[in-house]
Amino acid sequence: MLALPFAAGTAQAQSGGSFAPVVTVNGMGVTEYEISQRQRFMQLLNAGSNSREDAEKALIEDRLRVWAGNRIGIKLDEAAIQQGMDEFAGRANMTGEQFVQALQKEGVDPNTFRNFTEAGLVWRQVVRARFGPQVNITKADIDRAMKPESQTGKGVKVLISEAIVPAPPGRERAAMGQARQLSAAQGEGAFAALARQYSAAPSRDRGGRLDWMPIDKLPPQLRGVVLKLKPGTATQPIELKGAVAVFMLRAIGDGDAPSGPQTLSYMTFAIGQTGSQQSAKIQSQVAAARQCNQLYTIGKGFPASALTMHEDVAQAQVPTNVGLALSHLDVGESEVIPQGANDLLVMLCDRKVAPEGDQSAPDRDQVRAALESKALEAYANGYMADLEADAVIVRK
Repeated sequence: MLALPFAAGTAQAQSGGSFAPVVTVNGMGVTEYEISQRQRFMQLLNAGSNSREDAEKALIEDRLRVWAGNRIGIKLDEAAIQQGMDEFAGRANMTGEQFVQALQKEGVDPNTFRNFTEAGLVWRQVVRARFGPQVNITKADIDRAMKPESQTGKGVKVLISEAIVPAPPGRERAAMGQARQLSAAQGEGAFAALARQYSAAPSRDRGGRLDWMPIDKLPPQLRGVVLKLKPGTATQPIELKGAVAVFMLRAIGDGDAPSGPQTLSYMTFAIGQTGSQQSAKIQSQVAAARQCNQLYTIGKGFPASALTMHEDVAQAQVPTNVGLALSHLDVGESEVIPQGANDLLVMLCDRKVAPEGDQSAPDRDQVRAALESKALEAYANGYMADLEADAVIVRK
């Protein structure tokens, strides 16, 4: 759930900001006032990346979203925009009007929220219009997603190495280049050397080497990819949130009987950038913790949204980067996931086999929708990169 860490009196209205464009994007201006407002908006949402540069980049992308919509004649009426604002505000258990009032108390212009919402809604229509016909989710795709354990090696254990390359905003291309080097590594030794150089995962000091693990501990999204490898070969780069991952299969063997679909309970703690004083302090405190409820004490004084409990989540529904970290952990253990400017500490609270007929498992329509959304997101990311590459962006 979205939580706004509002604190009365911590912000002043930006009425003195400059209204002259400081950036133009395909002829559309972005003012200093808009940048300062978007930055404050991102801070109130506790977004991981909320520097001035992050705010400027977000506004440039929004201009490109609107520009792409204009090219194909997408226009939103006021009712659609208001509905979108209400839906977004609902994540914080507010109406759109209540959300706007809360933002205003913190010095955020209502148009900042409105324009953010409009750009997102336009982009959704652009992506569906442009790429929707290319997305074809088959019955077999849904079967694999719902029953990954039946398709990806029952009773198999694997010995793998990992490299998680951070990809914070502005460094995505460099991270992908490093990941491609890892993918092309010839043998375990070459992969290990590159993992020590580029990876941000705790396993980097071991050259990315992990211990034997049952395949069903890996996130379902990764099992088939790993099992297609020959020992000594690596996957292609796999995009995660704020990072790019590469895995090398070192060995494969027979394991115990598969445990069946799992549910995971875990806590996440947004700890800031690894290497910062705050991050180091939190990690030193968490190192002594052995239960998830101890994190509440450590997290006192942080925004409510920084610390989140996730209970009995079907393994297939856990985000891939989080699921990968959890696959390494026993109950009470924690690991830091690199996510750019706001890394995530995750602790495993419980791991159990889902009961027969578990009602928490998604139905076929939910799985189809999730697969379609993931496919469209991949198209959208590529299209945005193309738009940015072709755009005329002028900074004054």
